[in-house]
Amino acid sequence: MSSVVHQPHPFEQNREIGRRLLAITGAITLVLIGLITLLIIGAEVGPIGLVTGLVLATVPLPLYLALALWIDRFEPEPIRMLAWAFFWGATAATFFALILNTVGQSVVSSEFGSSFGEVYGSSISAPVVEESAKGIVLLAIYRWRRSELNGVLDGIVYASMVGLGFATTENVLYYGNSAAGANGVPLEATFFMRGVLSPFAHPVFTAMTGIGFGIAVASGRPLRRLAPAIGLLGAMLLHSLWNSSAGVGDGAGFVGVYFLIMIPIFIAVIVVSIVARRREGRMVRHQLQPELASGQLTADDVRSLSSVKTRRRAVKEAKRGGLGAGRKQFQEVATELAFLRHRMAKGAKHARGVDPVAAEAALRSHMLELRAGLPGAPAGVLAAAPAAEAGTPAAAPATATQTTAPDWYADPWGQARVRYWDGTAWTGHTAT
Repeated sequence: MSSVVHQPHPFEQNREIGRRLLAITGAITLVLIGLITLLIIGAEVGPIGLVTGLVLATVPLPLYLALALWIDRFEPEPIRMLAWAFFWGATAATFFALILNTVGQSVVSSEFGSSFGEVYGSSISAPVVEESAKGIVLLAIYRWRRSELNGVLDGIVYASMVGLGFATTENVLYYGNSAAGANGVPLEATFFMRGVLSPFAHPVFTAMTGIGFGIAVASGRPLRRLAPAIGLLGAMLLHSLWNSSAGVGDGAGFVGVYFLIMIPIFIAVIVVSIVARRREGRMVRHQLQPELASGQLTADDVRSLSSVKTRRRAVKEAKRGGLGAGRKQFQEVATELAFLRHRMAKGAKHARGVDPVAAEAALRSHMLELRAGLPGAPAGVLAAAPAAEAGTPAAAPATATQTTAPDWYADPWGQARVRYWDGTAWTGHTAT
């Protein structure tokens, strides 16, 4: 049997080279912006303050990141995407905010006095500029990497990353100022306030924007356009309230906002994340019903794919036989297929240049190929593997070797109460 090696079209090669060059250029630019930001901070707080700020800001960072990623266990986002979000917040977003806030406050202070300038800087400029700067990377993911943004849970995760990145660099400035004695606040007090009491502040602010994009990605008009704007407005208002509370009642305002607003909202974001994760599990189970009905996936497969606990257990068991990587990849592809079908069913807009039907066929083919290579593969998936490799669309998932008997079955796509399977394909006969 001869094999044909696919040679990429020159246009595809050039486009891939262009993407890599763009990624490299972007990474270098972020590094340079980050270094410039640290130089600006160092010029303000001095070398000792800069080193002290860097140490105190980065030492607890792994704990913050672990807590933020804890909610992302169902369908972990690509490390490179999470890294882009974090470093955007730590470099570009912080740099733009530092420059624009400083310039804006200086202009307002010169026109209306320093007292009004300080209020403007903390309660108006900082919330608007900082949340807009952080939201840019979420908008970029939504526009050009929409397949990696599947809902509210993903929006919260990416928002947490960019918020933590921003807070890390901002903490360098605050800790450095305290270490240099520039703000009159002891270093211990500053670390306790920012590193212990409120490390979640920026992630929670930006989570409002992330939730907005998460809603938009699976919605049609007009919600698709309104949700991100409403989320960004919510982030700005919450940020403004938090900043404004520091100057009210000699600390009483801060305590009130912290315990009555910030803590409840932080808990609410966690609850929303847990509920969203469970909802995603039910969605995965629903969207994989065509393969279950056609005998290409077993009931145990679908049950395992729709629960974080069973997914972890399946990977752990597969590792004993040296198939842990295959099992994990099967889970990831199956989940991505389910999310794509969900977006298609909702009439959501897809990323530019993405053909959802072709993408669905490719994901389904890959999923069946991976399942066929794992222990306990059902007869249906083994028989359907050649057809899947040929790119059979998931809208007609069955083949002539289908093992399910002709009969009425629960509609795999939720368009009717039941749909008829004639032994080779799903027919148009439905009963509602």
